[in-house]
Order: sequence, then C-alpha cells, then structure tokens
Amino acid sequence: MADFISRAIQLTDKDFKTISSYIESNTGIRMPEAKRIMIQSRLIGRLKALGFEKFSDYIDYAFNEDTSGNELILLTDALTTNKTEFFRENDHFQYLERIVLPEIVKNGIKSPCFWSAGCSSGEEVYTISIVLREYMRLHRGAISNYHIFASDLSTKVLDKAVNAVYDEVSIENIPFEQKRRYFLKSSDRTHPKVRIKPELRSCVSFRRLNFMDSYYNISETFHVIFCRNVLIYFDKQTQEKIISKLIRHLIPGGYLFLGHSETILAMNLPLVTVAPTVYRKTEEASRL
Repeated sequence: MADFISRAIQLTDKDFKTISSYIESNTGIRMPEAKRIMIQSRLIGRLKALGFEKFSDYIDYAFNEDTSGNELILLTDALTTNKTEFFRENDHFQYLERIVLPEIVKNGIKSPCFWSAGCSSGEEVYTISIVLREYMRLHRGAISNYHIFASDLSTKVLDKAVNAVYDEVSIENIPFEQKRRYFLKSSDRTHPKVRIKPELRSCVSFRRLNFMDSYYNISETFHVIFCRNVLIYFDKQTQEKIISKLIRHLIPGGYLFLGHSETILAMNLPLVTVAPTVYRKTEEASRL
C-alpha cells in the first residue's frame, strides 16, 4: 500500500496543468503551483477507488473514457473547499432579523424568497431558516411562509445539506431553546448527531449550480441573497461577473450579503453599501 501511494502521488507537471486548467476554466477557482500538494492529496482517494496507480491513467479516464462525465464532477467535488458553520459571521443574521425582515413585513411581503449561493453543507441555509422561524414565532402573522433556494457546485456537500445531519458539537453555541425547537437528537449517544427538523427542511430546495455558467437558469427572484466566503476564490473580474449574474435574480431594493473578507469596491454594479459587506440593489437597476 505504501508503495502504491508513493507512486500514485507523483503528479507530473503535465498532469498538474491538465487538472488545474480544467478547474480554473470550469469553476473559476484558481489553482496555482502552491495548490499542487493539495490536488495530489485530495485525489488519492479517487485513484484508489478506481484502481489507478498513476495520475496520468486517472486523468485519461476522467477526461476521455468516462463519457458520463460523473468522474469530472467527483474530481471537482474533491478539489473545492467547503468550510462553514452555524451562525457564521453572526452580525449578518442580526442585520437580517433587525433590519431586513421588518422591512419585508412593512412592504406587505408575506412569503419572502432567499437564495444561499454557495451553500456548502447547509449550515448557512438552516441558520437563515432558524432566524426566519424565530421571527415568525415572535411576530405572529407577519410572515406566513418563506422559501430558501440553496445552490452549490459540489454534489458531495449538497447531499449532506439535503440529509441535514450534523455532529452535535457543531451546535454547541446555539441557545438551548433553539436547539430544542429546531434540532432532533440521534439515539446513538456514542456518536452524537443532530438533524434539522422537517418543518425547516421543507422550506428549502437544493440544486447544483456552477457560478461560471453564462447565465443561471433560475425562474425565481429573491428578496435576499447570501453569497458569503465564496468569491474569495475568484479573481476580481470574475467576482464582478458572478455578482452581476446573481443580482439579476434580486429584486430592486433587495439585499446581497457577502463574506467579511469580500468587497464590491471598484466594481460597476447597481449596489449600494448599507452595512459592512451588506449591499442593496438600487431601484434604478430595474430599468437596466
């Protein structure tokens, strides 16, 4: 086994260029030389699963022999980073609760729509759902229903998000009453897990979506879009193109939340800053 791994991890310059070029052109995610070791280590599992001892054989299979295209999806899944947690960058959710939702209610919107773009394994999605449920509980009749559309490039993390099962330790910082209302505990206490309750899961739909697509085939328009800690993997020009495509599906006056390390500075977009990394689509955009 050790001999197999030592030979398998030899990613030649040609193999590295083939994989990195594919990822960059199809996902927009940069794969510089510094990522070579990461590519090797993350793809070892695919080589072992398929019985290949050389990257060149695996690449030939993924790019030529597998006509279904499934292996390229699995390759992409392995190389895309997905790090998230419940209530990550919590000031955004506080802003949603204190500013955005009261405004939605004031405008007479009973069934708002949200988009978690780059939803990863679902923690952000279900955090939004918890905030909405809490608001509905405390303001009876203000909102009758809601829908959250969630998308990601990785089928692996989408499967986890749909299943909605997480390690119990991941919710340790959530208040006890919210844990009781919105999470189910597993009966196996040797490996404690929790699952999001059905009433929260039923308001969410998931779909695979590539930010690099020329347009996003989505019929809905949204009152709020979360696209946080995803754009950092793209260059500035690509970031602007992605945001432009995202906000085509955002109503004028709707809100866009980006990650705290992301910005629209120097971008020509119909957005105004209303809070740190929170933006609002201008009314003039409806006439573009």
